[in-house]
Amino acid sequence: MARFEMLESGFGTMGATAQADVLLELGMMYATGRDCDPDVVAAHKWFNIAAIKGSGRAAELRSELSATMSKADIARALREAREWMTMH
Repeated sequence: MARFEMLESGFGTMGATAQADVLLELGMMYATGRDCDPDVVAAHKWFNIAAIKGSGRAAELRSELSATMSKADIARALREAREWMTMH
């Protein structure tokens, strides 16, 4: 039984890491305009959510992106991230 619990807890961690990686990729997609129009607000939103899920790289990219954004755009991105987190 103890082995099962340890294994199960490891899967939960792997899932969170994988989810953060996918969210980081969404941020990269919007930041670079890969397969879509570039959108810094959407990029910041996804970097923020990925950072909350544990991605250090997403936190770094969010910080770099914030330096180029207006306060209004940052506020909008944070609001959208909060809304997404509330819904999911």
